[in-house]
Amino acid sequence: MQKLRDLLNQLQFQEVQTYIQSGNIILKSKENKIQIVKKIKEEIEKQYGYDVPVLAKTIEEWKKAIENNPYKNVEEKQQYFTFLSEKSEIKEIEVNSKEDEYEVIDDVVYVNAVGGYGKTKLNNNFLEKKLKVTATTRNLKTTLKLLALAT
Repeated sequence: MQKLRDLLNQLQFQEVQTYIQSGNIILKSKENKIQIVKKIKEEIEKQYGYDVPVLAKTIEEWKKAIENNPYKNVEEKQQYFTFLSEKSEIKEIEVNSKEDEYEVIDDVVYVNAVGGYGKTKLNNNFLEKKLKVTATTRNLKTTLKLLALAT
């Protein structure tokens, strides 16, 4: 993560922070999301030879995602946010997910993983394939922590 922070600082982003070892980054920039994503993606590929998906969300988008959470009344450990790179045209997925539930709202898939995320069929890879977009999933605790760090 230190190398990633150094890289982002070299790209002239401000107040670069990382959170845990999963690629969570908080930064400030005058550039828009599209420019930020392109710049980071290209530089990672140039420096390290990896073609990695990069998603960016604004503080307002992060707040909206948390506000829109339809599973606020279930146990915290069951709540997951799958952030999509863009809105998907697909809103309904055929899946036998047992007790697990999902809801697509804008560019977020909210997952209520009753049996735990490790056991749900509604995982990140499944949702990316079915919705045909790039995605990244965070639990409620991480989502709230990232917003706190950003604000």
